[in-house]
Amino acid sequence: MDTVLVVDDEAPLRRALRVNLRARGYDVQTAADGRTALEVAAKRQPDLVIVDLGLPDIDGVEVVRGLRGWTSVPIIVLSARTEQSDKVSALDAGADDYVTKPFGMDELLARMRAALRRGTVADERPVITTADFSIDLAAKRVVTQAGEIRLTPTEWSILSILARHRGKLVGQRQLLQEVWGPRYGTETNYLRVYVAQLRRKLEPDHARPRYLVTEPGLGYRLDA
Repeated sequence: MDTVLVVDDEAPLRRALRVNLRARGYDVQTAADGRTALEVAAKRQPDLVIVDLGLPDIDGVEVVRGLRGWTSVPIIVLSARTEQSDKVSALDAGADDYVTKPFGMDELLARMRAALRRGTVADERPVITTADFSIDLAAKRVVTQAGEIRLTPTEWSILSILARHRGKLVGQRQLLQEVWGPRYGTETNYLRVYVAQLRRKLEPDHARPRYLVTEPGLGYRLDA
């Protein structure tokens, strides 16, 4: 049974989707705002997320970005916004599909089936724990025995990318383009500076890194 998380601030719509989807064999979880949605997703790890853009606390695009920080779960945006710019923003943030309200239930079900066929959620843990620190990808927090570590946005971007590919080499070009943008690809000194900062904050001995490993001339790897 696939689990679907429905995120919408309209209670009648949440109820209607819950009834319709459960009748078709889905396990349904619901959330009325973005922060609750991210908490539920981290705890339940649904197989598919349906999210509205006009949420009362944070925009649905931010929910998509928050999910994409740690999971590749299929995401369908269900929104009354019809402007092309809204669709582009949602898809660029990581949504897999965009359905406009009002919608037909048969169409939504077909799009859900297609998204579930494409999406294969592997072993994705929102919290990565080591002997010296833990990384909560959903909450964007790093905690050691001494307490929470404050990271700059750039430091977090690099660490979260490495965490999502933990145990695997992430190339220098990929890191540069994901963190700084597509125009960057050769500025490896940026990476050396920020990885050194991360090591000073996270490694027991930053001169002999145990977790943030360099593959000379290739890239970096998080051993966790």
